[in-house]
Amino acid sequence: MKNFAMIGAAGYIAPRHMKAIKDTGNLLVAALDPNDSVGIIDSHFPEANFFTEFERFDRHVDKLNRSSDTRKIDYIAICSPNYLHDSHMRFALRSGADAICEKPLVLNPWNIDGLQEIEKDTGKKVNTILQLRVHPAIIALKEKVQKLDKNTKHEVDLTYITSRGHWYLQSWKGDVKKSGGIATNIGVHFFDMLHFIFGELQDNIVHRSDDTKAAGYLEYEKARVRWFLSVDVEDVPQAQREAGQRTFRSITVDGEEIEFSGGFTDLHTRSYEEILAGRGFGLEENRVAISTVAHIRNAQLTALSGDYHPFLAK
Repeated sequence: MKNFAMIGAAGYIAPRHMKAIKDTGNLLVAALDPNDSVGIIDSHFPEANFFTEFERFDRHVDKLNRSSDTRKIDYIAICSPNYLHDSHMRFALRSGADAICEKPLVLNPWNIDGLQEIEKDTGKKVNTILQLRVHPAIIALKEKVQKLDKNTKHEVDLTYITSRGHWYLQSWKGDVKKSGGIATNIGVHFFDMLHFIFGELQDNIVHRSDDTKAAGYLEYEKARVRWFLSVDVEDVPQAQREAGQRTFRSITVDGEEIEFSGGFTDLHTRSYEEILAGRGFGLEENRVAISTVAHIRNAQLTALSGDYHPFLAK
């Protein structure tokens, strides 16, 4: 049994990490969040110590690590706001623990270089949640693409609309300096998936990027991709909206819909199983996706012409 601590226990994604820790037969012994709305802990680890101040959490982790090998923190799960991931991973490594960090790993690719140096200094590892890489449908698609002619370029449309209320733009998620913007906050794991399946990125054109939506064109070794991301419910197709849906997800490859909506709830547990078996995805696996979203965030917009996502025609 491994001992876990968690940073960001009150966030949206934290319960998936708590479930994964429990499902893999391990123990959450300490958690930190400046927000004390963390009753969810009782559903998984009611005996865990909880802190709202980093300094007290730091002291507790240090105390556990000095007391005995059986109480030492083995992993620190990081579910904090995006802009804090870098700092919290550094804390984990310097505390003698391996890190498990939620996406996006960092906001800029050069942050990866610094973390790699700390890995070398401490002998500890950063593991990352790239959950789509362990999704059976995505693995099957990758295998299918690899078997085809290497010169084949597939035509891909990626559409992901996950509508959010007015709170979204008032929270840290609406601050591009803290979240990295729409493409980073809700799209980075899709961009990682595209790289995972279709190879190295060759071109990155941005057609739209604002507070609630982003869109553009990506070209990989084996694919041409038109993509559209949004948190605006008005972008959900009318038929789905009338049926009460506030989310729309679609990936088509050469006109064929890829069905991967099922199985999302267990992907964190699957990721933890791989990490605990020594097969977790590390820092370098994140570089292409982080570079992709950093470019999208800073790129000059290109006028609509050639290949652009059909939702932009609205």
